[in-house]
Amino acid sequence: MARSTFSGPILSGANRFGPQRDVGYSVLTQQAFLDFSNTTPGTSNYSGTSGVFVASNGIPNTAATIWTPQNGSYSNSGPTVASAPTADATGTAYRGAVFLLPQGSNITDVIVDVGAMPADNAGSPVTVTSIQPYISNNFATSTGVYGVMSAITSAGRGTATFTGTTLDNANGTLLDVQNIQPGNQPSWFSQVVVTLKMTASSLGTLASGQINITLKYAQQDLNIGNGTTYPYGNFD
Repeated sequence: MARSTFSGPILSGANRFGPQRDVGYSVLTQQAFLDFSNTTPGTSNYSGTSGVFVASNGIPNTAATIWTPQNGSYSNSGPTVASAPTADATGTAYRGAVFLLPQGSNITDVIVDVGAMPADNAGSPVTVTSIQPYISNNFATSTGVYGVMSAITSAGRGTATFTGTTLDNANGTLLDVQNIQPGNQPSWFSQVVVTLKMTASSLGTLASGQINITLKYAQQDLNIGNGTTYPYGNFD
């Protein structure tokens, strides 16, 4: 087996040129598995904690940085760190994952799999009765910019739907995070934050339960050219 990383989109097909051109983009996956019995950053399945989300690109799971969306606005100082997610309060806890995608990616699926509903550490544990996901480009407490998902009330799977503006954004993710490289023009990343609002009467500090968050997307080629202009078809 081999592992490789690179900056370009992945195209595959039998015919690169002409009217029978049949290449397509590969669907990529990022995941974050949260085990709420683990609150130690930098360890496998770390779940975050009050006011802290998990980075999907952490190996193992690490605390995420959430950036303030720049909406394509260039800044010499680069991006700024956003306010932390809302801290836990009796009856409500926010957890989530931060995914960084190439700008302009096409989101095809957002999936939340609940293996066991989270519960607190009380003597008689209180179990979460509702998990409401919000899919946005920042920490969100209402409908986000990238999709809508119904509340999850038992172990199982939730999937996103895309309509109207969220569909447009999911088809071409936004310019959110500016990555400044010395001496070069800034590059951009899209930030996707999946916020999980978990509620139950008198819910305390989370101590158990497992949730897996999966984001599927295709990296679009933003400079594909045409039939006579490079780099059409010339990707290898």
